[in-house]
Amino acid sequence: MSILKTMESEFDSLDLPIEEFKKLGYAVIDMIAQYYEGIREIPVSPNGSSAKIENLFREELPVDGQSPDTVIAEWQDRILPNATHLGSPRYFGFVNGSGSMIATLADALASSVNMNSGAWKPGPGATEIERITVKWLAQLIGYPDRCGGLIVSGGTMADFTALLTAFRNKATEDTTNEGLQSTESNGRYRIYMSDHEGHIAIVRSADMMNLGRDAVRRVPSRDDFTMDTTALDRMVREDIASGDKPFCVVAQAGSINVGAIDPMEEIAAICRKYDLWFHVDGACGAVGAMLPSLKPLYKGMELADSVTLDPHKWLYMPYECGCLLVNDPEKLRRSFSIKAPYLRGTLPSEYDGLDFLEYGPQMSRGFKALKLWMTLKHYGVKGYQKLLSQNIACARHLHNLVKADENFQPAHEPRLYIYSFRYFPQDLREEHDKSCINQYLDVLNQTIIDKIQLSGLAFIMTSKVRNSVVIRMSVCSHRTTLEDIEIVFEKLAMLGQAIDSKLRKTTA
Repeated sequence: MSILKTMESEFDSLDLPIEEFKKLGYAVIDMIAQYYEGIREIPVSPNGSSAKIENLFREELPVDGQSPDTVIAEWQDRILPNATHLGSPRYFGFVNGSGSMIATLADALASSVNMNSGAWKPGPGATEIERITVKWLAQLIGYPDRCGGLIVSGGTMADFTALLTAFRNKATEDTTNEGLQSTESNGRYRIYMSDHEGHIAIVRSADMMNLGRDAVRRVPSRDDFTMDTTALDRMVREDIASGDKPFCVVAQAGSINVGAIDPMEEIAAICRKYDLWFHVDGACGAVGAMLPSLKPLYKGMELADSVTLDPHKWLYMPYECGCLLVNDPEKLRRSFSIKAPYLRGTLPSEYDGLDFLEYGPQMSRGFKALKLWMTLKHYGVKGYQKLLSQNIACARHLHNLVKADENFQPAHEPRLYIYSFRYFPQDLREEHDKSCINQYLDVLNQTIIDKIQLSGLAFIMTSKVRNSVVIRMSVCSHRTTLEDIEIVFEKLAMLGQAIDSKLRKTTA
């Protein structure tokens, strides 16, 4: 016994004394509160080269531990000054959520308990919160109550999970046990999506499934950027006739550059005709269906076999938080279920429940659902409807500013919160050499965005719409106001005029 006591005295968890932990915790909350208080004024991104920032963080692996005060101080000294602030009201890049305050607290609480929501036993509360949150998301967008699904890291993993489920349920051979090495396999499997606005996540998913990137067939788009369903029908029919194996069509519900919403009823009818899986990639815009004024645009989404949506986009969650909904949850379970005695135990037990590891690719899973559950309870449907409507109002106000300025040109009319346009000086529009002018405009618009990023006023990215470089603004921060839009547009106009003048002198 004395030997055991001696050994125990040498053991140390290295946990902080509780009073010291509280002191650090209060200090961290003060830092976060101070950050939120000044989030409108700080430069949106750091004005430093990648080499400079890399060098700032280069250091040796610590052999001896450091005091927690020193470690925490690194946040203010090195990390925060070199952050891109996605929570800023003037962050318009990619499609990134702005982060609700209550979600910040939820993430801390989730980390403290450290439940593994891969299975029910190591995460009973986490499992049940995720289960009800998935149901709430379905109700929010008008998807059938009978559905199932799960929280994942983001849109790509949600699309991958959906497409693998489609593949496993539509393939004629045993793709679960034999995979692509099945002796019965012949012909190429095919997935279909819009040629212009289909998201690269679908291509990446086909790549990860080892179907090959060329398995994704690009369907021509209409003038409004939505899928041409007549062309879709023809392509599917021709592929079947040539011996290929179509198995899934992907519709966009809020596309990445222009917020296009594909004709989902028409696509659903074609999927029924050819017995294909109908998947809706709603990562960017599916949640817009909660707005009564937009609901008609989403008609047919309820017919989809699966829908992806990203709460860390237009529901303002901090990273990571994606979601997949599947109309028939048994098809999802059948695609991923795998057995091992150490996962569930060998004998039946009342202390048991839903194991999310049976419904997706991850076995170990963090408690991502808590922040979404808390924010949904905090904002409610009405709160979210207000915030989404504000974003759309900002995008439409930006469109009006673009139309009113003779030196800007809209690429489309905004339906949701994503808007693309370009700086196009009025006096260049009569030029006859269109290819030369387009090359010049591409350089001009990219230079404008490079400059505004370096200024710290706003973070904006370029993209391409119909082969032209455009200024693309994703207005999905719950903090953005009409004033922010006007300030940024005024800066864009000023930069456009100055850079255009300089470039013309350089190329003259």
